[in-house]
Parts: sequence; structure tokens; C-alpha cells
Amino acid sequence: MNGPVDRVRVAVRRFLAEHRPEELTVAVSGGADSLALAAVTARLRPGTRAVVVDHGLQEDSATVAARAAATCTDLGLRAEVRTVVVDGPGGPEAAARRARYAALRPERGLVLLGHTLDDQAETVLLGLGRGSGPRSIAGMRAFDPPWGRPLLGVSRADTAAACAELGLTPWVDPHNADPAYTRVRLRTEVLPLLEDVLQGGVADALARTAAQLREDCDALDELARSHPGDPRDAKELADLPTALRRRVLRLWLLDEGVPELSDSHLRRVDALVAEWHGQGGVWLPGGFVARRAHGRLRVEPVQS
Repeated sequence: MNGPVDRVRVAVRRFLAEHRPEELTVAVSGGADSLALAAVTARLRPGTRAVVVDHGLQEDSATVAARAAATCTDLGLRAEVRTVVVDGPGGPEAAARRARYAALRPERGLVLLGHTLDDQAETVLLGLGRGSGPRSIAGMRAFDPPWGRPLLGVSRADTAAACAELGLTPWVDPHNADPAYTRVRLRTEVLPLLEDVLQGGVADALARTAAQLREDCDALDELARSHPGDPRDAKELADLPTALRRRVLRLWLLDEGVPELSDSHLRRVDALVAEWHGQGGVWLPGGFVARRAHGRLRVEPVQS
């Protein structure tokens, strides 16, 4: 493995060989990560589709998107631009993410995303700092259909160097230098400090931690899925180990249609089993409430 292009190419080739997607799309922003991914994918799978999402959040966003699409076409990809409207709860960053993923979601096949080792490290730190539980600290999955992230073992420095080696000029998103965004401060302040204090290797260590947690979470999730009992029977649930019980509850709540469960939601529902003292219902996302009555749990829509 001689250089950054080789490292990107090996990562993408291994991912494609392992998962063998029949249909493939590359999500391209024009930044170094997605551009390096697009260039390598174009060589490995000529004629692959590339989708550029224009969020419309900057004055020149249409020009940036058109330029990225043109670069993808020059690389041999079938490129298109999809314009989205960014709105809804959670602030502009969360709203833009929702709009982007909605625009990229395919009818079939996989969409390759340019998330790198550095993105994984930032995700783990965000989850750790927010106390949002092991599922969040476990980071992003490389294979999470319909999403594929072949570059989670490749550094951001390598994708930038790969673009330089290939003669590509990436777009530099000004938001990536704006300290108003928590992730930017993690990238520019926290991670460099940790690398200095711990004498390097922090991003790799965080990625390894995420991988270990994913393995543990997967094992517990499998046990929860195979749990033979009734997930609404509070007495039966109380006999389960805490980590397993919460996963059984999570699967049950998702089956009941409750969306976007956070760790705090799950802990409050779990308290209906493990810390029962006659308390009232637990309000949940999507307009639901979980209650306990006569030793059984139930989920019902909130009455307006």
C-alpha cells in the first residue's frame, strides 16, 4: 500500500467485495472525503450513480453542487443534483441531515457515504459527552443498509491527500470551520488536545472502542430478539438483567410505532418495571405514552 489513493482504493474494494451491492450510488458533497470516494468508486464500478444534495443553505450552494456533479461526470459517474428544503425541529444541522438522508435514500441498492475514521471518532466523543448510551458511543456502522461507509478506517488526511494525488480540487465547506457547531469544536480543539495529551492514536482508539461496543450491542440485541416472554409483562421483565431488559423494551416500543427513542426515554420506561412505585405514564416521541397497569405495560397514543 503505497499512498493515500491506494488506502482509499483498498478500503472501497474490500467493502464492495464483502457486500456485493447490485446497485450503487455515491453521495457527493464536493468535499475531499466524498470526492476521493467517488473517484475510486468510479474506477472500481464505472457508471455508478452519483447524487449531490443541494441544501440551499449558502448563497452559492447551487454552483457548488453543479461543480461537484460535473466533476463526478468527468470521473465517469452518472451524476445528478437533488435540491432539498431544510426545515423542522432540532436546529439547522439536524434538519439538514434529515433532508439529506431523505434525498439520498434509494429504492434499492446501497448509497456510499464518505464518513472517515475522524468522523467516527467525533461521533463517539459526541455520544460520550451527551451520555446517550452505548448505542450512540458505538458510532456508525460500515454496513447499515441502505447506507455504506467504506472509509471508516481511512483518515481525513488520507482523503485530502488522495484528492491532491488525483488532481482533484475539493470544495471546502465554510461550516466546517464555524465554531458555532459542536462537531467543529471537537474537530479543531478537543481531538487535537487529546492527541497531544495522550501522545497520538486517539482517533484509532475511539474507533476501536466503537467497534467493540457494536459487537456487544449486537450480541445483546440478538438475545433481546430471541427473548421468548411477553415484553409487556412487568414481573417477567423484572427478572431479566438490566441491559437485556432495556433492549427487550426498546424492540417492543419500536414495534409499537414509537420513533426516535433516546436513552433517557428508555430509562424512564424501564423505571416502570425496575423502580415501580405507582408513577404515571412516560411521554414518548411520536405522540405516545407508556403506562403500567395491573402488572402490564402498554403503549397508547396521547389523547388530544
